[in-house]
Amino acid sequence: MTNQELQAWVERVSLADFHLPFRHRATFNARLRITGGRFNLRDENLDFNPSMFATITVAQQLGIIRHELVHYHLYRAHQGYKHRDADFKQLLAAVGGSRYAPSVARREPRYVYVCTQCGQQYPRQRRINVRRFGCGRCGGRLKLVSSH
Repeated sequence: MTNQELQAWVERVSLADFHLPFRHRATFNARLRITGGRFNLRDENLDFNPSMFATITVAQQLGIIRHELVHYHLYRAHQGYKHRDADFKQLLAAVGGSRYAPSVARREPRYVYVCTQCGQQYPRQRRINVRRFGCGRCGGRLKLVSSH
């Protein structure tokens, strides 16, 4: 999906679900990692996570778009646009937006360390210095068990 297709989709969802036009920009932002989207207060544009959009269903994508549009329209109406506000929760439930971003599949750990005393396992993406760090449970020494 391109930025132009995303922009058109957000505009259609805004008119269909909120009966209000979306007058700003909706784009993909590759710097987003764990969130599905973001509403920028400064310029009122919407950013969406392209890697998350590539791995989730269309219904989940629509839920994220509705979520960000709830922030957008409530902010422009000078109502409670934050997650904890009652206005936000009510409008989100009314339009059927998703409350949380869908979980993204996690990568397998490259390294697995194990405590020599208690057997506690520590899966890690990065190598750690076993001379410097020890077991958080018992204080024992760590040993590298496997690396991929």
